[in-house]
Amino acid sequence: MSKKMLLLFVLSLVFIASASSLNLSAQTAVTGDWTASLDDKADKIHLNFGLRDEKAGKTNKHQFGQTYDFAELGLSREQVVGGGPVKFSLAREAGNIDCEGTFQNSKGSGTFRFTPNQAFVSGMKSRGFDFEKYSRDHEGSGRENKIFAAAALNVTTALADDLATAGFKLDIDDLFKAAIFKIDSSFMREMAATGFPNLRMEDLVKARIFKIDAEFVRQVLQMGFGKQSMEELVKLRIFKVTPEFIAEMRNEGLSDLSIEDLVKLQIFKIDSEFIRQAKADGVPLQVERLVQRRLGVNRTRAL
Repeated sequence: MSKKMLLLFVLSLVFIASASSLNLSAQTAVTGDWTASLDDKADKIHLNFGLRDEKAGKTNKHQFGQTYDFAELGLSREQVVGGGPVKFSLAREAGNIDCEGTFQNSKGSGTFRFTPNQAFVSGMKSRGFDFEKYSRDHEGSGRENKIFAAAALNVTTALADDLATAGFKLDIDDLFKAAIFKIDSSFMREMAATGFPNLRMEDLVKARIFKIDAEFVRQVLQMGFGKQSMEELVKLRIFKVTPEFIAEMRNEGLSDLSIEDLVKLQIFKIDSEFIRQAKADGVPLQVERLVQRRLGVNRTRAL
């Protein structure tokens, strides 16, 4: 996969891992520091929350970054650009994150206080997602802050209800993944209907990251590959193996190509013009020989 996509995937998993290690007693308020910057491209605001370790008296390593609409915070773009003191809140089912601080030059900083909602914890437990038991079973740092992660990501009972209708067996970690990657029951059913056996939330996350949907799966079937694993579909998407590219290769005499063959052809930028020139120079019409030609290697061993 590309470095950019790999970085996105890794960072997302790190966020999930941090959220999964957190816990919160309904009577405990969480405090910390926030920083913010204006996202001009999306006309939104990006907030980073640093949760404070009350025992150590400092902000701990759990950092939560998310981009929000101004309306979600009760904050205006004018306040951010104009600067000055501000107070704003993120009201979520899991609880309220109340912030205060200042903005200058479209950047802000300050402190926040999060008050959890016991009704959310109880509601989730009645649906089979016991946050309190999960916290007891997952010892680790930052145990007082799990519900804060649910609020920051907007994990809700409505999300849990929606996901449950797709018939997947889910745990609390899956709720966080679904919230981060915008996975709902419609997408889950859509992907399940393509024939994937034992489809897991991790597969759905990859599908979202690499923009793999039911239509793409149908295209792959039309390419003549039959049912493929999610890993193979990811390769096809990353290296832009399209029906048009396959037709181009077949027109030049390359047939019965595997996914690995097509990926190699794309990696080494082997197109119709290159193939025609190679044939004119007497190079055998084989993927490995074409790759060797591109590399300037005059031997027949497989790469």
